[in-house]
Amino acid sequence: MHIKKDFEVRNICGENIVVAHGLDNINFTKVITLNESAADVWNALVGKEFSIDDMVTVITDMYEVDEDTARQDCAKLAESWIEAGLAEK
Repeated sequence: MHIKKDFEVRNICGENIVVAHGLDNINFTKVITLNESAADVWNALVGKEFSIDDMVTVITDMYEVDEDTARQDCAKLAESWIEAGLAEK
């Protein structure tokens, strides 16, 4: 999977906000924010093809979390990005 090219994360007033570029991606009814760990995964993988395993590696390298918990969280995160239209398989 990969993060779509027209999105980036910006830190605005201490919040990690997903910003869309191009009129096709703008939806003024919803603001997408990422917590610190989700933003870390995004920043490590943006511009790359990646798998859940790659996401797990980022999380387990940066945080003290067991692999099973990281895998469950990363699977949910990936699904939420796909559902929101931020990433695609």
